[in-house]
Amino acid sequence: MDLAQLVVFVFPAWLANAVPVVFGGGNRIDWGKKFWDGQPVFGKSKTWRGLYSGMAFGFASGAVIVAFFNEFYLAGYSVYEKLYLAFLLSLGAMLGDLLGSFIKRRRGFKEGRPSLVMDKLVFVATALGLCVAYSPPLWAEIGWTGLAFILALTYALHVFFNALAHRLKLKSVPW
Repeated sequence: MDLAQLVVFVFPAWLANAVPVVFGGGNRIDWGKKFWDGQPVFGKSKTWRGLYSGMAFGFASGAVIVAFFNEFYLAGYSVYEKLYLAFLLSLGAMLGDLLGSFIKRRRGFKEGRPSLVMDKLVFVATALGLCVAYSPPLWAEIGWTGLAFILALTYALHVFFNALAHRLKLKSVPW
């Protein structure tokens, strides 16, 4: 998988992670409950609407990629496998975001306080991990170089789009 194909492959995870900023809100996933340490399980910004909208938009973007670029996208995989990978990327991004929030709360990070790894990288690593768990040969196509590229690009995109969302008043903090 070349770098352009890798970007297209990871796009559903990126979109899934970004969409809750716009479409989130409503009931919290943790229902406002505290963990045994007295801190929120995830925090007030993790909502069911954000989870579902992220997964829906991420999966839909993967379906569009498959519909328009099927012959060039993930050669050797069936349409159904490609769609399932889009689902896993979306699910993995959302689960990774929740995992990052959970770990930040356990480590005493207040909501809104930045963390390089938890905010910017765990979601994409979790998404890729789910995909590789489903299809281990996918790792040979991604490799360490591809992973390093995706993590670096994810970081740069995350910084840029979070600053933009803050400027547009979609986020209260620029990270």
